[in-house]
Amino acid sequence: MKKESFGAVGGREVFLYTLENKNGMQAVISDFGALIVRIIAPDHAGNFADVALGYDSLEPYLHNGCFLGAVIGPNANRIGGASYELEGKVYHLDVNDGANNLHSHKELGLHKRVWEAQEKDGGLLLSLTLADGELGFGGNKTLSVFYEVTEDNGLRITYDGDSDKNTVINLTNHCYFNLDGQGAGTIENHSLQIFAQSYTPADAGSIPYGDIVPVCGTPMDFTRPHVIGERICDDFDQLKMAGGYDHNWVCDGWDGAVRRVAVLKNQTGTRTMEVWTDLPGMQFYAGNFLEEEEGKDGARYRRRCGLALETQFFPDTPNKPQFPSSVFGPGRHYHTVTVYRFV
Repeated sequence: MKKESFGAVGGREVFLYTLENKNGMQAVISDFGALIVRIIAPDHAGNFADVALGYDSLEPYLHNGCFLGAVIGPNANRIGGASYELEGKVYHLDVNDGANNLHSHKELGLHKRVWEAQEKDGGLLLSLTLADGELGFGGNKTLSVFYEVTEDNGLRITYDGDSDKNTVINLTNHCYFNLDGQGAGTIENHSLQIFAQSYTPADAGSIPYGDIVPVCGTPMDFTRPHVIGERICDDFDQLKMAGGYDHNWVCDGWDGAVRRVAVLKNQTGTRTMEVWTDLPGMQFYAGNFLEEEEGKDGARYRRRCGLALETQFFPDTPNKPQFPSSVFGPGRHYHTVTVYRFV
């Protein structure tokens, strides 16, 4: 595994780690933010491209307002009213997205932490601890993310967590993908299939109402492959409120096993990525509010030049007892797996 300096944060040096399989696929990971900095992935003819949006240097990641490539936690996505009640105690979180909480904390979340790195079994294990009450979440927590590039061209991400009291844990990765290569233009011409008969509609603040609603007959129906830009501007309230696709799909057949939940193809169909997970939901975000800025290799990023497929427990789960629980603690170890596989 190649290891190289990526700069320093607060006087502490951080690094890039390059994982590679026998086929030449690579993932470049940083111990700052547990970031995915690059994914060098093959197409069907064996041609390689970097398909993950990101930056050439550390400094832009210190801001990273769109969370490019970052591990999000201890709770990914939104919590309504920036608070929740657990076992009779109300926990107050950072109010950073209207009246709500988004991605735990924009400046102090896991995407802005330096993780402890360890090479293990051909992969990279990143770990850190959070104290009871830190960022508004209970429990002394130990969290880890294990990255590995598999021989079948998958980037496999394994998340683990323990807490000495019941608390909310819901980690994800916020990598933005463009299967034509980062900086290649819009993802509106990509084709997406999501194996989900239902989704969780949300209000204007992207907080789910609590209902699980069929996608059939709506622009949210990706049970068959659809070009993303085909219906993204339809006169449909969910799309109008969110500026496009930025919703949680309820993955079919959730039973705790790792199964395929989505297939993404570029415009020409020459590169295909599958998403596999053991989680109940996936947020498809079409990059509606990506900032116009310079990315890697001189690329200019702008609206909808990348998309995120964030596996997760549902948004606002701590306030929605009808949703699958994201509470973990002494009696329930947090362990999930997500794979982004190029086929």
